[in-house]
Amino acid sequence: MFTPKYPPPDTATAPVPLQPTGATATPSAVPAPAAVPPTPALPPSRATVQITPAAVATGTAAVLVVGTVLVSTLLAVAVTAASVALVAVVLRLLLKDNNHR
Repeated sequence: MFTPKYPPPDTATAPVPLQPTGATATPSAVPAPAAVPPTPALPPSRATVQITPAAVATGTAAVLVVGTVLVSTLLAVAVTAASVALVAVVLRLLLKDNNHR
């Protein structure tokens, strides 16, 4: 399932070796090229994803926006926690002073 599926290799013929420069080549001495079998029809492939500069810029902008929102949310939680802790300390001091009287 996760292994890549490669197309069948090309079935090109081997190159014809060159004759030495001193020998004269006759038409019968040169082998005829072998017939190339037709390539089998490939199944329709999935759509390819093309990475363009616009796509990279859009992806970068999306990552920056999501990062900004997450950092802002974390900062809001931290400020709220600090203010709740400060209120708790003040209330504790007020209640402690009220019980001593």
